[in-house]
Amino acid sequence: RILKNAQSTKGSFFFPSFLRRYSSCQQSMRLPSLFFASIQSSNTYSAIRATATFGRVTYYNSASSVHPSLLKKKTQHRCYFQKTLVTNMSSSSSELDIPQGQRGPVIPGMTGGVHIGVPFISTVLSELDKLGASKVFVLANNSSRPLVQPLIEALQEKEILAAPLSTDIVMGGSENGILKAAGTAAEAKADCIVTVGGGAIQDAGKLIRLWLAAYDNTSASTKATADGIRAVTSLDPMPTLPPQICCPNSFAMAELTSVAGMTLENGVKSGAAHASLIPTVTIFDPSLTSGLPDWVRFGTALRCVEHAVGSATHPRATDEIRNLALQGLKMVRSGLDVMVANPTSTEAALDVYTGGWCAVRALNTNGCYPALGHLIENMYSAKYGVHQGSCSGILCGRILAHHYEGSKEHQDRIAAVLAESSGKDDDEVSKKSAAYLVKELVSMLPGVAQDHSDAGVDVETLRDFVDKLPIERFNKLSPTPFKDLDDVYNMLTRPLDQL
Repeated sequence: RILKNAQSTKGSFFFPSFLRRYSSCQQSMRLPSLFFASIQSSNTYSAIRATATFGRVTYYNSASSVHPSLLKKKTQHRCYFQKTLVTNMSSSSSELDIPQGQRGPVIPGMTGGVHIGVPFISTVLSELDKLGASKVFVLANNSSRPLVQPLIEALQEKEILAAPLSTDIVMGGSENGILKAAGTAAEAKADCIVTVGGGAIQDAGKLIRLWLAAYDNTSASTKATADGIRAVTSLDPMPTLPPQICCPNSFAMAELTSVAGMTLENGVKSGAAHASLIPTVTIFDPSLTSGLPDWVRFGTALRCVEHAVGSATHPRATDEIRNLALQGLKMVRSGLDVMVANPTSTEAALDVYTGGWCAVRALNTNGCYPALGHLIENMYSAKYGVHQGSCSGILCGRILAHHYEGSKEHQDRIAAVLAESSGKDDDEVSKKSAAYLVKELVSMLPGVAQDHSDAGVDVETLRDFVDKLPIERFNKLSPTPFKDLDDVYNMLTRPLDQL
């Protein structure tokens, strides 16, 4: 149907709107293994694209945007479809459905899609070629430097490395490191960002893109400021951001969202949120998880559980959102069982990442972001400098216990998934709460804190922390409202044996 309705000129297929009209196909359809489509330069084009690797579809995208690096060339561009499969996406299907042959749901705005289980270096180089990038700025965790070095050498050989590898970003995304990297990228006139590492690295890449857009559009000084970065999201029209290729080395899932966090010098959690911040391409290569310390590997995996339970119990969640969240939770729980026994298991990493992909997509739909736990734990992390994985270990079960009466039906479904995945029988399912099963899961994860003292947090300081918390905002997110700040304090200090 698509080919039949295409306008053909001299063997090239032009894409004005027909793909938008036929984005739903009644049956899957295989196209020739390789063909070229010339696309007229414009701000947007619509396409359905999936690329198969070893017989498995590794990414899918729709409603793509042409990047500035393409627009500046003012020419027609070729779009490559290798072993292209147009997947079954009927117009009546939910946007949260997982397309046939794909591991997870579509991420709106991620024009290059999600590549999972593929070598990151060759895939990055391929994506850079498609984008036409000429000055690539690479940001990575310092611990990932040995794994990233071959990519740096390849970019140098192609003469498209904009600046030396930046490893200025630390856990939590400190303001100073982000501003330094943003200034360096602006001075180098980078036209594409590649981020290799955890959530702080991925978020930093998004914020750097904002600064590059501000620098391009205002001729501002290359010296970045936090206020200057945030201000870009309020520009009208919003400038087109340079593309970002994300290569996560853990499971925080920041690369699949359009929000970016930054911890200011005063310890306050800040950042930016805008639909344009969604990265262009995400590449999950399990080899990048090699050598991760337990607190990162299992802590970020626990964040996937946090995303799932947060979206499943959110007041704004629909049945579709909850179903996707629980589907993700089941995969994460299954992957964690294998990962605890064999931390380097590739299949376990793929299961956790795929489940996390589903969970974070659920969380970022219909206004479910942030969930109550996500918000409280971000504030706790910024206050005490605790990794967010351990924040979930300490607080996730307690928060579930607080709003159990208001979310009983959904928590019972969470408990059933967690119990089923851990091999519990039906009698035990009926006796154990979701809060208890989360606590039990946390207790088996190496390197993840379960109580405040495990993370070096003095319980006596929690009273001052609570007094500054926005209870009104919490109550918009909590199925069971907090009566007052004392109620928040009681939730934070609830004994684990009462979950």
